[in-house]
Amino acid sequence: MKTSHFRAIGITCAASAAVVGLGLASRVFAGPSTVDLGLLSGVMQLVQEDYVHPVDSNELTNAALKGMLSRLDPHSAYMTEPEFRESREDISGKFGGIGLQITYHNGLPTVLSPIDDTPGARAGLQPGDAIVSVDGQTTRGVDLMDVIRKIRGKPGTVVRLTILRDGKSPFDVPLTRQVIEVYSVKSRLESNNMGYLRISEFGQETPSELRQAISNLQHDAGGKLAGVVLDLRNDPGGLLASAVDVSSDFLNGGTVVSIRGRNGNDDQSFTAPATGALLPDTPVVVLVNGASASASEIVAGALQDRHRATVMGTQSFGKGSVQTIIPIKGHGALRLTTALYYTPSGRSIQGDGITPDVVVQAAKDEQVANSLVWREAQLHGAFTNPGTLSKSDAAPDAKGPSPDTASPPIKEQLIGTDKDSQLKAALNYLEHLPASKPALIRTSAPG
Repeated sequence: MKTSHFRAIGITCAASAAVVGLGLASRVFAGPSTVDLGLLSGVMQLVQEDYVHPVDSNELTNAALKGMLSRLDPHSAYMTEPEFRESREDISGKFGGIGLQITYHNGLPTVLSPIDDTPGARAGLQPGDAIVSVDGQTTRGVDLMDVIRKIRGKPGTVVRLTILRDGKSPFDVPLTRQVIEVYSVKSRLESNNMGYLRISEFGQETPSELRQAISNLQHDAGGKLAGVVLDLRNDPGGLLASAVDVSSDFLNGGTVVSIRGRNGNDDQSFTAPATGALLPDTPVVVLVNGASASASEIVAGALQDRHRATVMGTQSFGKGSVQTIIPIKGHGALRLTTALYYTPSGRSIQGDGITPDVVVQAAKDEQVANSLVWREAQLHGAFTNPGTLSKSDAAPDAKGPSPDTASPPIKEQLIGTDKDSQLKAALNYLEHLPASKPALIRTSAPG
């Protein structure tokens, strides 16, 4: 049986959006060995004959596949046919739900990041919030996609989440579901002709939205943008193709990211067009934090390694793996981790993340209240960092990890406001760049 493949690099599942990305060549799906298949079918037969209640064979098959894939790593999974259909609808950037990116942590679905301007964000849900029940039904030990399905529903109806935050007593949060159309790019012109660009996630429309936002900023600045802040904080990732396109808007030629898998034939390198940069002479600061993951880290790593931007903020999440979506006709699809990605200098971000050039922590009163520092390495089954590529492949100035730069992320509702101290620091940094070094200054972290 032949299958189509798609590349995906986003964080494990979302209560509002899953990710499907770059198309790959088809390959043949090989069935299991006779011994393995016999063991599985034998156990299923015993359950069907002797279990206290009747169990449908399809239900058993789905459960077996979900259990098998979930034990591999935090991001591999089996999706049933309805779940796969929902994931394809999600990537269009329009879906029903409450707008939460979630993953599993300590046996519970846990908020990785709320999406801007959604019910979850407006209700003040924060990274690290554990969802202990949905409409009074426990979520402990429940498959993540099943939790997502319970959270979703008809727009206008209410879902009640029970939240556990920072070890305190659980509390209920009623949320009204709505059809969520995600516009992933926001922009505005700051004082002194400084541009502010925020990407909340990397969807299909993100590159075109970004190009339009840059055009609007240039118009508002009279064609004289003095600098740009690219804000990727609390951005959990998305499509590989979108990350490459966004990076290419700031780079003229050269490598953006490379992918290395188990099979050398799948190794790929993605490059920017030779004359693709929209702001070739405008200094850029990229803001990241512990909730910046995957596609966000590809962009930050590419601009950092290529000396095109100064990365500011705190250590990023550290998701450096690539998932391939493998449809199985009539039986949903696998989301299988098939490769790791590397920055232009040959760094693997897996488990380490992007280390800022300039460390700027959010002020204490701006940080998420539960003070949980999120990292890929904390997830059960996460891969360890494989190290840099060989010296023949990697640039000599690869930037290594620095665990001392991690800290809790900023509250979602403060991002981009006049109370955002990290944004103020980025704008101040750009305003004080010497005229002789307009692109960027590499500097050590302040004490």
